[in-house]
Amino acid sequence: MTTATVRETTTAADPTGAPTPPLAADASVQLHLDGVWLTVCSTARLTPGRGVAVLLPDGRRQAAVFLDRAGRLYAIDNRDPFSGAAVLSRGLVGSADGRPFVASPLLKQRFDLETGRCLDDEAAEAGVGVYAVRVGA
Repeated sequence: MTTATVRETTTAADPTGAPTPPLAADASVQLHLDGVWLTVCSTARLTPGRGVAVLLPDGRRQAAVFLDRAGRLYAIDNRDPFSGAAVLSRGLVGSADGRPFVASPLLKQRFDLETGRCLDDEAAEAGVGVYAVRVGA
């Protein structure tokens, strides 16, 4: 499991509830991998509340990148640890007790987008890796 010690996001949610300005369409989404920032897609590909699957440089792994409705970016492994399928980018995004999550489209387990922990089966210690993510130039 890949974990990030630092999480960088596009913007923090406005505590007043004001809408977050949209991301610039010509910007890029970058993940922090092996000590470097890697551009994985354009911000134009992101839709609030939905995920996008990106192939990582090793050609074997995928990440799922999410933009929540408050304008924050998250990136986790795309592989569902319960089914083994690379489907988390197609999951439903929501929040529980203030924690952002994605629910797997197959078995419906919810994974915290900030920590990767499974919210429905913490005893199993199943989870997914998380990546530091940011908007680049």
